[in-house]
Amino acid sequence: MSAPAVLVHRDQDLLAEAAAARLVTRVADAQAARGTASVVLTGGGVGTAVLAALAAAGARDAVDWSRLDVWWGDERFRPSGDPERNETGARAALLDHVPVDPARVHAMPSSDGPDGDDPEAAAERYAAALRAAAAPGGPVPAFDVLMLGVGPDAHVASLFPGLPALRDERPVVAVHDSPKPPPTRISLTFPSLRAAREVWVLAAGGSKADAVRLGLAAGTDVAEAPVAGARGRERTLFLLDRAAASGLPA
Repeated sequence: MSAPAVLVHRDQDLLAEAAAARLVTRVADAQAARGTASVVLTGGGVGTAVLAALAAAGARDAVDWSRLDVWWGDERFRPSGDPERNETGARAALLDHVPVDPARVHAMPSSDGPDGDDPEAAAERYAAALRAAAAPGGPVPAFDVLMLGVGPDAHVASLFPGLPALRDERPVVAVHDSPKPPPTRISLTFPSLRAAREVWVLAAGGSKADAVRLGLAAGTDVAEAPVAGARGRERTLFLLDRAAASGLPA
């Protein structure tokens, strides 16, 4: 795993704009090198702000949207179109405004989907989709960029401190009894997160300062602060605003 680098921006707006610009460059470079690219989206305030900034950026046209695969790191197990779903926010902020190939937008199953109200079956369905897109024999694709928000409790995706999903080796799991509502979710696990070439941890606001500090401190127990386990194979970036970085050493 790569050692994390830290980039601090003045406020959330500048953080979102800078991350959007960085994402355009990374995706365009990947498409130039391999013909296609893949990204994993995150929800939350800053994750959605990055997507909205990307939609508003003129540079977005540097991306060939028809050759981009879009995945999610986690999802609230709610009906399709529910405002709590990360997919719903991503579509409103970005995906409805760019010419993505619908077949390459890989939303996590909803509670009114083909598996009904069975999050375990839905998680296995998503794992099968990842497996189908991976290199032969691989459980998940080598995502070019995987973005993660972080909660004040230091969770990433839907990997919360102390929950069994932290120790699960399957690519995707159902999460029950989430301490943050809604209680039932679907999430990538650490092996899937760490398959990404680059992992970007996005954090804005003083409420995230302690989580960021733990995520960067040597020896942090991942069971207590899952963000400490968020690392990419080639690069890990903590993209922060000043408030989120306020707990770091000067």
